[in-house]
Amino acid sequence: MSSRERILGRVRGALADVPPDEDAPVERGYLREHGERTAEETVDLLAENLADYRAVVHRTASKELPYLIMRLLAQRGPQYVLVPPGLPPEWMSAADPTRVHDRAVSTARELDQVESVVTGCAVAIAETGTIVLDGSPDQGRRRISLIPDHHICVVRVPDQVVASVPQALERLDPARPLTWISGPSATSDIELDRVEGVHGPRTLEVVLVR
Repeated sequence: MSSRERILGRVRGALADVPPDEDAPVERGYLREHGERTAEETVDLLAENLADYRAVVHRTASKELPYLIMRLLAQRGPQYVLVPPGLPPEWMSAADPTRVHDRAVSTARELDQVESVVTGCAVAIAETGTIVLDGSPDQGRRRISLIPDHHICVVRVPDQVVASVPQALERLDPARPLTWISGPSATSDIELDRVEGVHGPRTLEVVLVR
């Protein structure tokens, strides 16, 4: 008997006396938030945990957002910047690089020539320092946030910020292509030598905008 068969056998045994009821509500008695916080404290915790994951965090007002994005792109000096179809046009109104639009026919090789990408997000989780993308028009397809080396992600605060993963799940559609991002891409080998940029962008800049 294989390990898989043994595990499944134990699961069946544990459920043998449980009556099937597909309509029964799932009990969710777990803790939904670790401590009470104000909205401002929750945003501060998000910023702290994002920075702990080596993301670069910026704060700005909505009217200053186009100029901040312009400066962030100018510091990197990309020739091209990738933009999803539903990105608010005013976000890029001050930026100089040539915009490459997310298209279904674009190949991975073509996208690899683009240095930076600017997206919105679906929700941000303070307790874990996680940004979640769900493929909405201001975020585009999953691949556009994984191939470019530099990702600028705009989070509207406090509206898009929640404290915990359970609260985030209540806002997300499980049928959508969800991408959970906790800091820039990083991995390590057996000797724990950290390597960044293997599975996504080496640089993640998160803009918290009011």
